[in-house]
Amino acid sequence: MRVLYFDCFSGISGDMTLGALLDLGIDKTAFLSELGKLKVSGYSIEINKMVKNGIRGTDVRVILEGTEHHENSEDHQYGEPHQYDHHHHGEHEHNDEHNHSHNSERNLEDIERIINQSDLRPRVKSMSNKIFREIARAEAKVHGKEINEVHFHEVGAVDSIVDIVGSCICLDMLGIERIFASELHEGKGFVKCAHGILPVPVPTVLEMLCSSEIPLITEDIPFELVTPTGLGIIKMISSGFGKMPPMSIEKTGYGMGKRETGRFNALRVVMGSLYQQDILPNDEISILETNIDNMSPEIMGYTMEKLLDSGALDVYYTPIYMKKSRPSAMLTVLVKCGEEKKISDIIFSETSTLGIRISHSQRFCMDREFVKVNTQYGDVRVKVANLGDIMKFAPEYEDCRSIALKTGMPIKKVYELVNEKYRQEGYDIAVQ
Repeated sequence: MRVLYFDCFSGISGDMTLGALLDLGIDKTAFLSELGKLKVSGYSIEINKMVKNGIRGTDVRVILEGTEHHENSEDHQYGEPHQYDHHHHGEHEHNDEHNHSHNSERNLEDIERIINQSDLRPRVKSMSNKIFREIARAEAKVHGKEINEVHFHEVGAVDSIVDIVGSCICLDMLGIERIFASELHEGKGFVKCAHGILPVPVPTVLEMLCSSEIPLITEDIPFELVTPTGLGIIKMISSGFGKMPPMSIEKTGYGMGKRETGRFNALRVVMGSLYQQDILPNDEISILETNIDNMSPEIMGYTMEKLLDSGALDVYYTPIYMKKSRPSAMLTVLVKCGEEKKISDIIFSETSTLGIRISHSQRFCMDREFVKVNTQYGDVRVKVANLGDIMKFAPEYEDCRSIALKTGMPIKKVYELVNEKYRQEGYDIAVQ
């Protein structure tokens, strides 16, 4: 299984991510050909080999027409250039349906339209849309608006579109099956953006970190190191955060930052293969169990719903016999480590139990995500799970039920329709 590990010792940004992936040895001509399928004009891309702190890596700059440089929080100085590659996309032979770069009012629907109308591979489209939707969700939450009411400055800019879609193209070209990342290192201070002068981490970054398992370490560096674009990419493609898993290393790549931070400013990616015993992802969970008698079945059903809504991974009842041969039930709740107290409080408050048993276990899981399948009756979410060459998918019951009630069609037929549509259109799961 080919895997990548992102070592974010100096944060992460969109251009650093793209540079690091290109530095793994991707053929530039093939990459630019794929990027050209994205119908966006009015920019050029510079790809430079350079040396910083004695380390050779790749620097990427997206230059918009009428501007001198790609302006974002990664406006660093150049190191020593060794190879120069300048590619103009404004000069491509595309038709008038192009989406021009100076549209400052671009929203999520506009961006998704650009991606979905391109000739990019389904896997690249799926990954790109997931990343943009997560950044859009965070922007909308921060600004108190609906997701498609927000007109993006960071996300809507052509440079961010190129950074995100370009990174997804690279992952697809490399054949990466699984991605891991280190903790994220962030600076401090303030940053100037379209909304004024904001504290670091910026609000959008903090919103994306909320309710996630991504560890953030603040460094005594007076600059923004983690950008919304960079965080959006790594959050949506990574299977886990922490130390590098046991792996056989094949290549390393460096995406150069541009600001002088007082130390080596780059993003490092490590490509290789997991050791055989580590192919199945494992994860530590806690198991909460309690025996329940003398309680209404209606309350048991309500308790199950409340536990699931509160973040439990799974909840189920097992019929048992307690003392004096009383028919009862054992409640079992699977939770993430660290959430035992919150879930236990719900069990104590909603059930008749006086005690809860706690144990810990490891589990193996397939990667899973939701993709949207468009039918003539509406969109249906499909849960897709994969592990190497093993792939499974299943339409979501609630979406199928909604269509069945709306149309009068038997729900079995709705399932058959969605399954066939999924197979025909070749939806491809994004890297997790």
